[in-house]
Amino acid sequence: MRPTRLEEPPANRNDWKTIRSLLPYLWEFKGRVVLALSLLIMAKLANVGVPLVLKEIIDALDRPRALMALPVLLLAGYGALRLGSTLFGELRDAIFAKVTQRAIRRAAINVFNHLHALSLRFHLQRQTGGVSRDIERGSRGISFLLNFMLFNILPTLLEIGLVAVILLSRYSTWFSVIIFGTLTAYITLTLVVTEWRMIFRRTMNDMDSKANTQAIDSLLNYEAVKYFGNEAWETRRYDEHLQKWEMAAVRNQTSLALLNSGQSVIIAIGITLLLSLAAQEVIQGTMTLGDLVLINAFMLQLYMPLHFLGFVYREIKHSLADMEKMFSLLEEDEEIKDSADAIELAGNSAEVRFENVDFSYEPNRQILFDVSFEIPPGGNVAVVGHSGSGKSTLARLLFRFYDTTSGRILINGQDIKGVTQKSLRAAIGIVPQDSVLFNDTIYYNIAYGRPHAAREEIIAAATAAHIHDFIESLPKKYETTVGERGLKLSGGEKQRVAIARAILKNPRILIFDEATSALDSKSEKAIQAELKRVAMHRTTLTIAHRLSTIADADQILVMSNGRIIERGAHLELLAANGAYAHMWRLQQQEERAHLQSPAISAEESLPANSPKLSKAGTIDGF
Repeated sequence: MRPTRLEEPPANRNDWKTIRSLLPYLWEFKGRVVLALSLLIMAKLANVGVPLVLKEIIDALDRPRALMALPVLLLAGYGALRLGSTLFGELRDAIFAKVTQRAIRRAAINVFNHLHALSLRFHLQRQTGGVSRDIERGSRGISFLLNFMLFNILPTLLEIGLVAVILLSRYSTWFSVIIFGTLTAYITLTLVVTEWRMIFRRTMNDMDSKANTQAIDSLLNYEAVKYFGNEAWETRRYDEHLQKWEMAAVRNQTSLALLNSGQSVIIAIGITLLLSLAAQEVIQGTMTLGDLVLINAFMLQLYMPLHFLGFVYREIKHSLADMEKMFSLLEEDEEIKDSADAIELAGNSAEVRFENVDFSYEPNRQILFDVSFEIPPGGNVAVVGHSGSGKSTLARLLFRFYDTTSGRILINGQDIKGVTQKSLRAAIGIVPQDSVLFNDTIYYNIAYGRPHAAREEIIAAATAAHIHDFIESLPKKYETTVGERGLKLSGGEKQRVAIARAILKNPRILIFDEATSALDSKSEKAIQAELKRVAMHRTTLTIAHRLSTIADADQILVMSNGRIIERGAHLELLAANGAYAHMWRLQQQEERAHLQSPAISAEESLPANSPKLSKAGTIDGF
């Protein structure tokens, strides 16, 4: 295992920029914000008034017994101010609660929506565990920042201002000098040390996100870990991040102890000097005992929240560090956006045309070269070729997960860059090669094609996809959960759920991206017949590996290294005796050899990931 060292923290995002990003979320409840701030001011006025009334009570009691009278009104006023200080604070918290929770909700929803708006390029590079942890920490940071910055920092500054006015107007300047000299030293120490300590907090956040990413990735690939016996390896990788997190956390805690000690020394010196000066003034008769109590009360009222202010400032800085990654996600460029004048995709049928399309994922990695073809309304064009030839890229471009580097894609004569993404994707249905399902019920996963469809329509789609009988054989039927990424189902069962989902969507354009690749021969023939029925009167793009499944396509495109090297109907391509004919002969030989092999049993012909929910003795759910 590599030696552990504390990594450089991520770059600091401007704190004021993070705060400005939060401000719009407060304006939804302007009235509540204003009312909460008004109650805050009233609470602080009551709090500052308490020592003033207490001084008068002490002075009233510090008289010869003959002149002393119980100051009932002062005592009542003292109690009322104490109650008002607490009551106004509680009312303020109750009124502001909705503002805080709505801001957290709005920010989380905006980030969630923005993540879905980002291009496929971003999502292929993202680290899911780290992103989820950034959002989680950022949401907590919003709550802390709003409550403590508005209701601890501002009130404390307001109270300091009120106390300054009272002390300067009633007492020797030296009292103000000592108090505000102590405040200045305390705040300076807090700011300087806290800024230095933020390097440890950011490193902790970074290592926490990386550890969470690695843990989630490892758990999602649990089977691969078990296949290769790499549990110890995964644990070591996880521990590498946790060791760096531990180092940063220890330094964070020890530096906090140093800061707290320094703050305590400053406060102790200030208290000692202040009480010495006040006691001397009382002895000299220039101040009353009530004045001593007043100054002592002000000192306690300032230093106690000030001590808490040090904690609050540290936590606010931590919250800003937590929030900065979440708000940085909102700054990610969407890349694929609707143009300002984008319109809905027109027409009930669909003609698809690729015109001289070039495409590159990266500037130095071109995938498609001058690709041109047309699928007439209701037509079926198939694309074949070896892995990496660019077949699946055509589907991604048609969905506009990426934009073409040059050339254009038209549907019914409309450039897809000029139509809304929502209307474009509503018109296209796809059965992908790798069908990933949500960790929910079979019913939910089929209904995802059209969430508001009636139950009868969902069952009809499952029947059409030849999976209804299998579902009905399960103990919980349609309410059976499929597990993370659908891992409780076999590859063939997942594929049929995906087919049912596409059937339910009822799109104008269908894309079959090796849709039957996970099916056994018997299931494939049944599904192929159903797919042909579903594809009737729809514009269909079929991406295939097994040539026998696309032999009846209207046109077959043969791709190699991002270029169309042959095109034509099945018989025409065989007659041309080119790349397609060569592929056809090879596959026919493989199929004959497979059928003639005596070693192949029914069990061995099952998909590699055999069904986990099928009844005993069945093949792939049938």
